[in-house]
Amino acid sequence: MQLKPEQLRQHLQQQCLPVYLLHGEETLLVQECADQIRAAARRTGCSEREIIDTSPKDFSWQALLNCAAEMSLFGDRRLIELHLPGGKPGAEGSKALCEYVARASGDDVLLVISGKIDKQSQSSKWYKTLDQAGATLQIWPVKAQELPRWLRRRLEAAGLGIDDDALELLSERLEGNLLAAVQEVEKLKLLASDQRVTIDTVTMAVLDNARYNLFDMVDTALRGDAATSLRMVHGLRAEGTELIPLLWGVTRELRSLYAMQVDCEAGQPAARVLSAHRVWSSRTALVQAALKRHSSQSLGELLQLALEVDGCLKGYARGDPWDRLDRLLFSLAA
Repeated sequence: MQLKPEQLRQHLQQQCLPVYLLHGEETLLVQECADQIRAAARRTGCSEREIIDTSPKDFSWQALLNCAAEMSLFGDRRLIELHLPGGKPGAEGSKALCEYVARASGDDVLLVISGKIDKQSQSSKWYKTLDQAGATLQIWPVKAQELPRWLRRRLEAAGLGIDDDALELLSERLEGNLLAAVQEVEKLKLLASDQRVTIDTVTMAVLDNARYNLFDMVDTALRGDAATSLRMVHGLRAEGTELIPLLWGVTRELRSLYAMQVDCEAGQPAARVLSAHRVWSSRTALVQAALKRHSSQSLGELLQLALEVDGCLKGYARGDPWDRLDRLLFSLAA
């Protein structure tokens, strides 16, 4: 049977099959699924664990067949872990896997942990044999556009809710690094109050104890104080702050300003526009000052400049991203 990773926990609460095959390139997710199966095997009486690594040059598939023929030393059930990094067992391995399934008593649990298995191999006899004898799980990498949803599920599993803007900043900062994401969730569990992750919570986690605050830097630029905003970004950089959250903060403000300016230029009263975009009363003067200095065209140009900063940061555009961020903040304040 085929299972999805998100179905595994509930499945294991109901039963533990004699064969599981995990395969994929996302090491963290593969290992987490493997840990769930190991725990389920222990709960169902597998007190011994035997690991078979197929990567050594002198490896013999007879080791797997011996497991099917041998009884446990103490007569207990065993978890037999077969590591198949390359994802292809070859002719000898294919035969051995099929033979193991045919000869095994069904008391032990065979867990095959593999690298990526291509579509052609998934149609092979050995793959179908394992699928029929137990369950196969294909672990797909988490794509950038899927990361926010994955993060929200991860936080919910940890008992935390998260605001949309906090989720956006967290996703931007992590850039698909799932190991860093897991570590960040653990940090947020300590920082979040009332089991809710807000933008302030994420900022605290990202900036730690930075002397200059991300939002103070943005507000100073909105006020038109270019010198102070540049001094702030240089201070944040000196304290080891990552560029991603700083760029996110500026870009988020630019998108909001652009949308408001378009409404204003369409003839809507400024007070109504600010209210519709939920600008806090404490920030009204800052936003109005920025809207007086900029048109929708100039704000569009700033958004393009922000895209160039992102390009430099990710390596597909030339230039120093910190220098371009300086230019972006100066232009916003000017």
